[in-house]
Amino acid sequence: MKDAWVLWLAQGFGLGRLPVAPGTFGSTLGLGWTLLLLAAGDWRVFAAGCVLGVAGSIWLCGEAERILNRTDPGSVVLDEVVAVPVCFATWLAVHAWKTGRLLQPGELFRDGSWLVTLAVFVAFRIFDVLKPWPVRQSQTLPGGWGVTMDDLLAAVYVNVVVGPVLAGLLPRPAMH
Repeated sequence: MKDAWVLWLAQGFGLGRLPVAPGTFGSTLGLGWTLLLLAAGDWRVFAAGCVLGVAGSIWLCGEAERILNRTDPGSVVLDEVVAVPVCFATWLAVHAWKTGRLLQPGELFRDGSWLVTLAVFVAFRIFDVLKPWPVRQSQTLPGGWGVTMDDLLAAVYVNVVVGPVLAGLLPRPAMH
């Protein structure tokens, strides 16, 4: 019974078992996780959710590898789910610096910001699929570490690429 629950969670509530693009569907679930973390309106909740999500992913994905007797099974998408909020870290930081507050969930899709959200999502999928150095190499880490770290490193790439663009797009705070 425990194994069934582990797989259900590690496979993104079953999304990872879809026959086409399980990583993309898992990443979409990651957008939902991002919105949920933002809904609290507190950066500490967002950061804690990211850290706890990553820790849970390391354990659950490692257990899923053991259960399925496969290294980094394609059906295991929790690693994508927990990495997606990390993709938004630079945007959140720039927004907080310029406005003095955490981005609210609806702001990811308001006006032109949906294009930035889409760019972040697509960039993550590209880096996750192409696995530039050291993303691919991180997969050699043992168990759930290797499963999860490649996605976290892909998220770091997203921040490095998208961050400078965002810094120029978002309005600066008013100086009084």
